[in-house]
Amino acid sequence: MPIDAHAHYVPRRILETLEDRAADYGLSLVKEPPSCAVHFDHGLRVRPFFPQLIEEVGRRLDGMGKQGVDRQVLSLWADIFGYGLPPEPRARWHRLLNESLSQHCARHPRSFSMLASVPLPDAAASAREVEVAATSLGAVGIVVAANVEGVNLGEVNLDEFWHAAVQFDLPVFIHPTQPVPTSRTAKFGLNQTVQYTFDTTLCVGSLIEGGVLDRFPTLRLLLSHGGGGFPYLLGRFDCMHARMASGHHHEATSASPPSDYRRRFYYDTLLHDAGALRFLADVVSVDRLVLGSDYSFPPADRDPVASVRAAGFGDAVLARILEQNPRELFPRLAKQGGAGTSGNLS
Repeated sequence: MPIDAHAHYVPRRILETLEDRAADYGLSLVKEPPSCAVHFDHGLRVRPFFPQLIEEVGRRLDGMGKQGVDRQVLSLWADIFGYGLPPEPRARWHRLLNESLSQHCARHPRSFSMLASVPLPDAAASAREVEVAATSLGAVGIVVAANVEGVNLGEVNLDEFWHAAVQFDLPVFIHPTQPVPTSRTAKFGLNQTVQYTFDTTLCVGSLIEGGVLDRFPTLRLLLSHGGGGFPYLLGRFDCMHARMASGHHHEATSASPPSDYRRRFYYDTLLHDAGALRFLADVVSVDRLVLGSDYSFPPADRDPVASVRAAGFGDAVLARILEQNPRELFPRLAKQGGAGTSGNLS
């Protein structure tokens, strides 16, 4: 039963609500045929929704069937998290996102599970949303962007939120975002290719050296796109950690070298290269890998199960990556649904 841990979906209920009540959430819905877009009152203008992001559920199930994926663990689109909104509309916005995705998953329990978003950077409000997600909405985890309005997660005071994630045993999926490309990444697909993986790498460094993993030793984190540059840059991370610890710099440092934390994270398989996936497995071990497709977006892996097979893993390792590891990462999956669209590893 292959489980895709990295897939995105925006239920139509959200767009239908915005048709009449967008101002309640501090944004506007802009028709940009053949799709639409959201513009936030604080100035952020997000590109139009991709067709697969808002497709009818039948088309989504057909797409999953062609991939041989039985279940998608769905998250919303990080570009629309609206962390720059004022506190009250931001909290209402995330509740709408979560309730809409929860209803979608409840209608199709054999095929979909959800990750709830939270109204960062308000740690207290985010902790409350974690509780609602865990107790009322059926979430199996939480999704956050890798930065909060340009600030790395490890540099934001989010301990109340991290504590809630641990308390309710919900893993946190960290997804990069850069809604408006920088001047250097506006062309050639560099925003998706480079900026996103760069964002994840910066986030990981801040979480480790900022002491988040030391303060919350049981916190489970999932990194998108194979962990960005982190697995490849372990040596440089360790080098700078040692220099900082020796007094050459004054930033806070983690209790151990960054490479010691590599197995504190899970990593999706979304690398588009068999050799890179084998390297990642060697660095972090196969028991930290979960299937990921990025379904809905242009850089998605359109045949994610085949990509994992192409890395040359044996059947036992395939089963671990495609199903066992996701179930260990998301223990609440055990309470949801049964077989999905295909029910096999083909």
